[in-house]
Amino acid sequence: MKAYTQYLWFNTKKKREFINITSELEKALAAAKIREGLVLASAMHITAGVYINDAEDGLIADIEEWLEKLAPFRADYRHHRTGESNGDAHLKNLLIGHQVLVPVTEGRLDLGPWQQVYYAEFDGQRRKRVVLKVMGE
Repeated sequence: MKAYTQYLWFNTKKKREFINITSELEKALAAAKIREGLVLASAMHITAGVYINDAEDGLIADIEEWLEKLAPFRADYRHHRTGESNGDAHLKNLLIGHQVLVPVTEGRLDLGPWQQVYYAEFDGQRRKRVVLKVMGE
């Protein structure tokens, strides 16, 4: 089995952003020269996530609204006693998850017809990264 690692760096302009990284996974897969296996995309920060869903602007807005309802920004999170102000971002990470696995078949990402891979930033405007790990034969 072969393995290939690549890092994606982000420094978002806004506190919350959703960035389609599917093409970055495809580039890493091409560089790895893997025909059968898996691509792992994992956010390396506890206030960001990675998920798979449709690349439709209305749905992305719905996801952001849904997350804000479940884990709204508030001043009274206990986590804020540490001097931070991003308690909601940690909770949003738990809801979205921090990583996904994408199957590779015949040298291509084996995604469904509408599936795309997204990096979800919940506490942006600072440098963060995602690790891509391609594994297989």
